[in-house]
Formats: sequence, C-alpha cells, structure tokens
Amino acid sequence: MVGYGDTVGSGVNDGGPVENVVTSGKFELDGGSWDVDNNVWILGDSSEVVVIDAAHDAQAIRKAVGDRNVTAILCTHSHNDHVNAAPALSKALDAPVLLNPADRVVWDLTHPDLEPDGEFEDGETFTIAGIDLKMIHTPGHSPGSTCFYAPDLGVVFTGDTLFQGGPGATGRSYSDYGVILDSIAAKLFSLPDETVVRTGHGDSTKIGDESPHLEEWKAAKE
Repeated sequence: MVGYGDTVGSGVNDGGPVENVVTSGKFELDGGSWDVDNNVWILGDSSEVVVIDAAHDAQAIRKAVGDRNVTAILCTHSHNDHVNAAPALSKALDAPVLLNPADRVVWDLTHPDLEPDGEFEDGETFTIAGIDLKMIHTPGHSPGSTCFYAPDLGVVFTGDTLFQGGPGATGRSYSDYGVILDSIAAKLFSLPDETVVRTGHGDSTKIGDESPHLEEWKAAKE
C-alpha cells in the first residue's frame, strides 16, 4: 500500500483555482520519524483562498499566498506533518485552523497546548471564492480524516486517505485498514470517475484510475 515519501510531481500552479506548494520535513508517530514531502494545496482566486494542510514551512506557504486573504486553514487530518506549521501560519495570516473533531486526539499529539480554532462536520459545505467544498469524512488513516470535494471543479483533496496506487498508510495509532477501505469504497468511489484526486503526498490521480483496484486492496495485507 502507499505510504509516505513518494516522489512529488511538478505541482499545480497554472493560474487556475488550485495551486500546489511542496514542503519537506519529518513525519513522526509512535516513536518513528520519516523524511517526507507534503503537498500543500491553495484553493481560491486572486482575492481570497483557503490553505489545505499547513505542512512544515509557514513562510513558504505565506509566500505562495501573497497578499490574498486566507479565510481558513483546513486540515484533512492532524498528523504532525500536515499541521505542524498551522499555528504559525494562522498567527501570521489571522486565519482560523479548522479540523474534524474526531481528529482532535491526533492534533493533541503535536499541539497539546493549542486548540484548533474551529471544527467542521461530515457533509458540511465551505465556500471560498464562489467554490463550494463539501466535507467528506473518510476515517481510517486517522479517526477524523476528511476529504474536501469541489464538484464544480471536479477535484477532491484526499489528504492521506487515497493516493495514486492505493489507500494511505494504516497500522499505526488511531488507524485501521478495513475502515479506510470502507471509506474509500463508499464515499470516494461514489464520485465521478473523472474526478481529479489531489493527494497529501506524491502525484495526483483520478477516481476512475483507482477504483478498479479496490478488490486488490481488499485482498492485500498492508
């Protein structure tokens, strides 16, 4: 199954509503530490944006945002490599950090003395620059892992739930392989096949390129 440290593609910075910043640092959990490259996604227009997963380098993310208003920092999940720069970025940009409340137990591993600014629930819609983002709770990689689906753009931001080649890593604290497969099958593979999957690490893919492999993943052991 797909884990961490996969090769990162060239990014998405073509002037459209989706921009990509790749940052590098450490993923740390259960006493282990791994070098990782993370995809930080910026969604919006020339005036306002949201940041999806503030990873490692607040200064690099702030530079990519420029003088645009950041209405929120959205967390697909709360492993340290996806939220370690969130407090600093939040302070610099005066932007609230939001996450699924089921992931608070994971957030507290990295930021035990800092509370996120708010929460979102499964099925909630967040609108930025006229773009609707639907929150899809996809537990398995972590209890509160959430994907953000922009139907008008045909894009879903999956964090570490679904990668090119398979589901995100489990086998660590607060994760479950069977649960992540159920989340992917029921919630992500119900999206249109042409939906572009913007991942937390590595290259993007499409729902229709991954869904034929579900039975292989079910038969495999992580």
